[in-house]
Amino acid sequence: MFGDVAVTLLKMMGHSGTVPSALLARDVPSALARLKQKLDAAGPEGESKQSGRPDAQDAQKTPVVGLRLRAYPLIQLLSAAAEQGCDVMWEEGNSPN
Repeated sequence: MFGDVAVTLLKMMGHSGTVPSALLARDVPSALARLKQKLDAAGPEGESKQSGRPDAQDAQKTPVVGLRLRAYPLIQLLSAAAEQGCDVMWEEGNSPN
């Protein structure tokens, strides 16, 4: 996950947004619940507002990826960690080339 989006999602979980950091296993379920609640409150994002017929400009535009879609891997990770009673840690990494 990349910079600003990652920090936004961490803050939605109720975390300070500090990188590197961690959540203890006992805190994962409540962080997951807060994240889901904040995403639900944010409403639908990234929905296409295009007309029924795509034109040449539409083909050249980069698609917008909404926060809910970006949060999906984190939700899956937190769900698995909660199920297995595991801590979750994160750190800043290098972006792939």
